[in-house]
Amino acid sequence: MSACRAPRRLNRRRVTLLAAGAAAASLTLSACGEGASGGSAQTQFVQGKDGIDTVAKAERKPVPELSGETTTGKKLAVADYKGKVVILNIWGSWCGPCIGEAPNFAKVANETKDKGVQFIGINTRDAEKSQAVTFEEEHKVPYPSLFDPAGKLMLRFPKGSLNPQSIPTTIAVDRQGRIAARSIGPLTEDDLRKMVDPLIAEK
Repeated sequence: MSACRAPRRLNRRRVTLLAAGAAAASLTLSACGEGASGGSAQTQFVQGKDGIDTVAKAERKPVPELSGETTTGKKLAVADYKGKVVILNIWGSWCGPCIGEAPNFAKVANETKDKGVQFIGINTRDAEKSQAVTFEEEHKVPYPSLFDPAGKLMLRFPKGSLNPQSIPTTIAVDRQGRIAARSIGPLTEDDLRKMVDPLIAEK
């Protein structure tokens, strides 16, 4: 544990970089495992027996601003998809459970795109875009992913909200751009549909 402590005398810029790295590293430490699903009175989410945490419509909070460059070098902003159900999947090419769930995500994404659903990945902890692109090609991922090697986008989720706590994590956003559900860990096809279908049915 002492290895994680920063030296006492550091300049401000280095401290900022170390803080961001440490926060991102915390996701790596819990990566591919079952993170804690803790919450707060602000979120009012319900922990489901299937591992999917949900929030009632009246209690949902806006998804943070998530934008940047994709793994293929294009610009993408999650806000541009307001009006659609957005499924965010945080993944890494190095993550075994991410590999295992990839076919499920590809299948459900293809089958729901005409129902107003947009899947978006957030690739993290891959040093090079080529690693992520190879993964996407091998697993026939049909949707774009933001390239977030340092985990900065994940830090934008408010603490105590349905925020990413391990890799993989999947977050469902309703048509109004609000966080509606979260699942920590890999998802089967059936469990993924349990996240997507209720939001498709919402009016």
